[in-house]
Amino acid sequence: MKLNNRWWIVVGSVFGLLVGNGPIMQFTFGVFLLPLTKEFGWSRSTTSFALVIGLTMTALFVPVAGRLIDRFGIRAVTLPAITLFSLSMAALAVFADTPSKFMLIYGLMGIAAAGQTPLPYAKAIAAWFDDKRGLALGVAMSGVGLGAALVPQFAQMLVANVGWKGAYLGLAALTFVVGVCAVGLAVREPGQGHRSQAGAGNLPGLTGRQALRSSVFWKLAISFAAVAFATNGVIAHVVPMLVDRGVGPSVATTALGFAGLALIGGRLLAGFLLDRIFAPHVAAFFFAIPLIGIGILFSNVAPGYAAVAVVMVGLGLGAEVDLIAFLLSRYLGLRSFGEIYGYLFAAFMLGSGAGPYMMGFVFDATGSYTAALAGLSGVLVIACLLLLSLGKYMYPQKESLTNGLPGLSVAPQA
Repeated sequence: MKLNNRWWIVVGSVFGLLVGNGPIMQFTFGVFLLPLTKEFGWSRSTTSFALVIGLTMTALFVPVAGRLIDRFGIRAVTLPAITLFSLSMAALAVFADTPSKFMLIYGLMGIAAAGQTPLPYAKAIAAWFDDKRGLALGVAMSGVGLGAALVPQFAQMLVANVGWKGAYLGLAALTFVVGVCAVGLAVREPGQGHRSQAGAGNLPGLTGRQALRSSVFWKLAISFAAVAFATNGVIAHVVPMLVDRGVGPSVATTALGFAGLALIGGRLLAGFLLDRIFAPHVAAFFFAIPLIGIGILFSNVAPGYAAVAVVMVGLGLGAEVDLIAFLLSRYLGLRSFGEIYGYLFAAFMLGSGAGPYMMGFVFDATGSYTAALAGLSGVLVIACLLLLSLGKYMYPQKESLTNGLPGLSVAPQA
């Protein structure tokens, strides 16, 4: 079957990201946390440390995956990555009977996940779309939100019916079938004659080395690591947190599903606002929203409000793709866009792994999530303050090539 319309690339990306590293490795982690700790007697911090390892390995290997994709092509790297990712997930059901084995397998899964991040899908869409590139990217990245909403429900259903081992095998099969079909049938690079000219010529901006010496880069990196630390810390533990308060596992998992819907809304709304409002103000707004959700969880309100809290947290988490791209382009330029984006995404992934571990560590030490939630609130405040200190754009529109790169829409200076 030959899919010639370029919008099939977007459709394939939606399905590929539906079973990407985020929905499969991160958003299902809370579903497995209680069954694993109950069967083996592992502490929550020990079990959560596996996710830290997995996400850290992903962060370290995303730049490697990017260079391999640039050299060998999307399918040549992404299809083997999906296969290895699926095999690692299946290995959890067969071999993960000790904490060390569980952590080792998560580390291997994290390496494979580097080729199943949004990177290959964003690269394919950027190559096919010069016009409507922002729209195409926004629709494609909604696959992450759909996966975050649907995949934990699927995992919870499998855990309830076939146990955690059967659930890991089921997720492995789902990832392989959907991911391979999506990439194999739809996600591809165009022929040379169709390639975007976005990367041609000398683009304005800093090199990767110059960016690493820039205070602006570190403000961005710390801000995105901080919001990932806070939002993923809550998301990874929201199911056991609610179960501890007497909410049934299925109801708690349903609340988690609202985070996936919020991811979609966050991406679309952030993209809309970035064209109209000074970007640091938009970013600070989205990073402050999770404070409301954490406040709801902190106050130990009725279980019915849990979905509201998760939506607030998910909105902050859902805006990061558009925000990273837009802020990078305006403050560090386009010259080394891919390399610098990889560094910022790595910072985001490191925060994503550290947050769940900190939540588990504090719970084991205090028997409660209260102190952890208070700490996460402070981290979000720091992120907002750093973003608000960025100042005017260093590369406004008149100095940029606004040819459809994600986030490169006209937005006012402060």
